[in-house]
Amino acid sequence: MEISPPSKRQYPTLQIARDTPEAADVRALLLRHFDLMRAGSPEESCHVMEPTALLDRGVMLFSARDNGKVLGVGALARLDDDHGELKSMHTSAEARGRGVARAILSALLDVARDQGLKRVSLETGTAEMFAPARALYLASGFVECPPFSDYALDPLSIFMTHTLGPTCPATRPAA
Repeated sequence: MEISPPSKRQYPTLQIARDTPEAADVRALLLRHFDLMRAGSPEESCHVMEPTALLDRGVMLFSARDNGKVLGVGALARLDDDHGELKSMHTSAEARGRGVARAILSALLDVARDQGLKRVSLETGTAEMFAPARALYLASGFVECPPFSDYALDPLSIFMTHTLGPTCPATRPAA
């Protein structure tokens, strides 16, 4: 499944498509993400998934590639019939600030709608290193919410959710 990103201003050849953590370049980026999250949060407050956990049934991993080079990843895990969770959202350091995360997020929300989900939630950190992610989620319609699924209150975590509505077919990326 390939999804056209909503904006091609920075990367006219950016392609977002379903991928696997078994691909060497995707695995390398996921491991960078894993190490960064582990270094930035104590173990009891760190909810990053090991790359192999993204092979679990119900988790769909997508990568953003520009001319074949992986620039970012993001995953959608189904929690129940109506609710999904964003996981492993990460943009390579070299591509940050150029719209890659926004394109992945938009694509994941479209996939969630296509899957019939009514709501998508996420957990992210409260530390300064997570400020750009929190700003992206807020700008994309997410609001803070109580812990969901198996999460518990944690001063180092912020929980956010987004109620999904239909998109206008004229502005929606082609699937």
